[in-house]
Amino acid sequence: MLKMNIIFFLQIFLISCSSSTIDEANLNTSNPNNDIAKIVSVSTTGNENNYNFSVGISSPDKGCNQYANWWEVITEDGTLIYRRILGHSHVNEQPFVRSGGKVNIKKDQVIIIRVHMNNSGYSVNTFKGSINNGFSVFETATNFANNLASQNPLPTGCAF
Repeated sequence: MLKMNIIFFLQIFLISCSSSTIDEANLNTSNPNNDIAKIVSVSTTGNENNYNFSVGISSPDKGCNQYANWWEVITEDGTLIYRRILGHSHVNEQPFVRSGGKVNIKKDQVIIIRVHMNNSGYSVNTFKGSINNGFSVFETATNFANNLASQNPLPTGCAF
């Protein structure tokens, strides 16, 4: 139980100390089904070519039929650098933070961090920036790098 409390407080700390926070007024809200996940924070640790990311996500999870199933780091031209698979729904944990790495990027390389829902695809509400300059809210085109949705690694299922 103590370990779970420490992890919870560490996640809250990471959100509050993150290099970026979301501005709800700047988010795309054109989805009438409310099935879009949103990145709400990004923080990083590590050294060049070996960074760990902690990504905060707010998603309208309803169980295995609707949940955020990964977040990823991509280049500005849509090349996948890293994908963190989310193996289950987070119905009762919103927003939530999940960490991942080793992300092999330079400290000044501009990247995009985005989230994917199993039933509605990629959110256009992303974060863009670099380790050096931080990350801020960024909206991608609706069809930006959608081809990555079939690129490995992919989730193998949902544990609920």
